[in-house]
Amino acid sequence: MTLLIGSLTIGLILSLLTLGVYISFRIFDVADLTADGSLTLGAAVCAVLLVHGMNPLGATAAGCLAGLVAGTVTGVLHTKFKIHSLLSGILVMTALYSVNLQVMGKSNIPLMNEATLVSWVESWGGQLLNGGAMILIAGWEVAVRDVAVLVASAVVAFILVFLIYIFFRTHMGTAMRATGDNPQMIRALGVNTETMIVVGLALSNGLIALSGALLAQYQGFVDVQMGIGVLVWGLASVIIGEAIVGRGHLLLTIIGVIMGSLLFRLLVAIALRWGMDPNNLKLMTALFVLAALVLPHILEKYLSERGRNRSRA
Repeated sequence: MTLLIGSLTIGLILSLLTLGVYISFRIFDVADLTADGSLTLGAAVCAVLLVHGMNPLGATAAGCLAGLVAGTVTGVLHTKFKIHSLLSGILVMTALYSVNLQVMGKSNIPLMNEATLVSWVESWGGQLLNGGAMILIAGWEVAVRDVAVLVASAVVAFILVFLIYIFFRTHMGTAMRATGDNPQMIRALGVNTETMIVVGLALSNGLIALSGALLAQYQGFVDVQMGIGVLVWGLASVIIGEAIVGRGHLLLTIIGVIMGSLLFRLLVAIALRWGMDPNNLKLMTALFVLAALVLPHILEKYLSERGRNRSRA
């Protein structure tokens, strides 16, 4: 049960990363590699401020703001300097590795003795249950701190889902979606598509950096390499979520992205529980993405062939 709760908590925290990847990948059709650097940037900025005694809410917001700046730089390189979106992301991601080291001052920062949002939530959970350390769930004893953090993560995730859905229903959000779908048409209506792309990439990386700041506080440390490969993680979660709910209604798609993140994290936890070597985690992630991309096409082709054969018969 502890493994399940921990996996769900990390899945919910990383669902913010997945939402950011969804914005860049599905709305603007950009595989933005800035994500690998902005996740660590958000965590690094948050951790350094926490170590220096800043309020956890302010430190988390600062980490999110740092991601917004990183996404803005990528967007400006792509739109103003006409650098290909993939190359723009690679340039910023590469630069952010050194930036993150400069921010942190070293490759790893522990947070176990610092006041964080997670420690706040754990304290509140204990107070609600009159200081009890364990709680019984479905016959299993689970630490109150784990349940409290899981509930808080779910609340944050679904608040952000609601806010993002509302945003994409506004005039600006609709213009951003139209920019990704048909830039020629939206330009003809007088919308500055370059501004929409910059704002979209900034929002995407802001969410990713926020996810990094929360993940650092949950794990209790920040490592300069913690963001390597997170874009693949986000893509896998987006693809799995779309396979579950489809790509029709906006709200369902966003909820599907959250579900994809949770399911993907559960698959990883199950694989590790069954004895998979952690060194093979990246390989397994790549195989999950490959399967999610290939299997729907194979299934569609099979059903199409089966339908034709029936019509001939």
